[in-house]
Amino acid sequence: MRHISLFVKKSLFYFLFGVFCLNCFAEQTVNLISSEKKYSDNLPENIDFWSDYPSDVLARAIVERMTDSELYSQILMFGWAGAEPSELLYQWVDRGLGSVKVFGWNTDDIYLVAKSISSLQKRSSNNRFNIPLFVATDQEGGWVRHVKGDTLITPGNMAIGASGYPYDSWYSAYYINKEIKALGINLNFAPTVDLYTNHDSQIIGSRSFGEDPEKSGILGAAFAAGSIAAGVIPTVKHFPGHGDTSVDSHGKLPVIDIDYETFKNRELIPFLYLIKEGVPAVMSGHLSFPNIDKSGAPASLSKYFLTDILRNQLNYDGLIITDDMMMVGATAYAGSLSNAFRMAIEAGNDIILSSTTARLNESLWYKNLDLMATDSSFKEAIKQSAYRVIKTKLDYFKGGNAAPLYPNPDTIDQFVPDKEGEKFFLEQACRSISVYKGESVPLKLAENERVLFVGSLFSFFGESKKRYPNGGEFRFSHETGPNETQWVIDNLPGVAKNFDTIVICVSSDRHEKIANSLKALNKKVIVLSLVHPSTIKSLSWVDTILMGYSASEYTLKALLGVLSGEFEPIGTVPFN
Repeated sequence: MRHISLFVKKSLFYFLFGVFCLNCFAEQTVNLISSEKKYSDNLPENIDFWSDYPSDVLARAIVERMTDSELYSQILMFGWAGAEPSELLYQWVDRGLGSVKVFGWNTDDIYLVAKSISSLQKRSSNNRFNIPLFVATDQEGGWVRHVKGDTLITPGNMAIGASGYPYDSWYSAYYINKEIKALGINLNFAPTVDLYTNHDSQIIGSRSFGEDPEKSGILGAAFAAGSIAAGVIPTVKHFPGHGDTSVDSHGKLPVIDIDYETFKNRELIPFLYLIKEGVPAVMSGHLSFPNIDKSGAPASLSKYFLTDILRNQLNYDGLIITDDMMMVGATAYAGSLSNAFRMAIEAGNDIILSSTTARLNESLWYKNLDLMATDSSFKEAIKQSAYRVIKTKLDYFKGGNAAPLYPNPDTIDQFVPDKEGEKFFLEQACRSISVYKGESVPLKLAENERVLFVGSLFSFFGESKKRYPNGGEFRFSHETGPNETQWVIDNLPGVAKNFDTIVICVSSDRHEKIANSLKALNKKVIVLSLVHPSTIKSLSWVDTILMGYSASEYTLKALLGVLSGEFEPIGTVPFN
């Protein structure tokens, strides 16, 4: 843990190397319109995805030969409800579905995930053009970790922001994506570059690199480059910026009341960094900016945001992917799911995501398919999106570093958990620990001085016992319900009064209330802040607050290392 400073010298090199990787992908995705027009119509009728032609030419030729049903299917992405794909999802794959999404409820058994992905890809290979599926997930690092099992629980973005090293961002992405690549996942909805401008929010919170736009852009670009180096396509999100709201778009449409100048000089900056470096995919967010788009439409359904700003002003030519259309932030505005899908297409999205597998005769299918037959501009929008999807797939799957189409469950143990990643994430966690307030570190106990450790995580108590073998313990659940919270508030002070110092982990609003129950004791209280930085807002009375930004075992080892004096904290709190 003492060799932290050695990584400073390497940061610039790895960032530059990462950007090089990102630009290599960008060069592959250049749209060569002239060659398309010259050659695509002259290709044989029996071409498929694996035919040996330039990607732009082949993508255009496939699109021109597709039926309306095949075109529309190619721009859809569905999740599935259980541990294994449903027969309904397989039927959609038979129809020509372009992409599937792996959610957290699918992934307790990563061997089954690999088996499911292999089965879905084999089914897709039976279609007329033999186009592979995009298989996506949300593996951001930190507490957003949809692929579970033995995958690494990492410190996350705000910990990277606290260290400030592009090196940390590049390698975080590299090891995270190496693991999911082994399962056959080829598209990751990360990095998150939303700014932590609303300090009361737990929607983004530690998923953000921090509140500095320039720094977030640099770290985000390094993350995207590390993802590409690992062999997984990154997706920067949530355009045009989800950080300035405490409203969760899963349940309600967030309204962000800022003017255009603030938006341009703050929210847009991180996205500009990644667009300039050629990021291949952007996720549109269900966020309303009524002072910018007077219609009040979510950005995900707004032609002004996606076409006028993202495409035309920022010159972005990669994929645009919606956030989950089952979220209320999209459907409430559109009035129905079929309307939301139509508006998303018209706005400029290339892939429409739904966490739920639609029925085959769902209105989102037949209404928009009918519209293709009568509205040439709507059909052309879908054709352009299908072209971008297929062109990106061709560049990726033929690029030499793609995730396996048919992952072998028997070999997963070789890659998950990543052994090099385990060492890296501990080192990274050590570089991230920040002193928010106070000077009671290191905690050196005098003779007969008693310390009580209060929290919920096994690794916290394990690490504290190694360093303070005579320390007391008070345990509660990580997800404390109202009844347990009140019980702890009623009983903890009676136990804590018999100790000189209390060290408590805080990772939620309820944990914050528990910590505040100690205020009247007038004891030395040290707070270890985990996951949500907003939970320290009422704890100014405590002696010392150490910021860890996650509940990973690496973070807890690092926090206890700082507390016991094994090394000095060098992280900088990435917000004011």
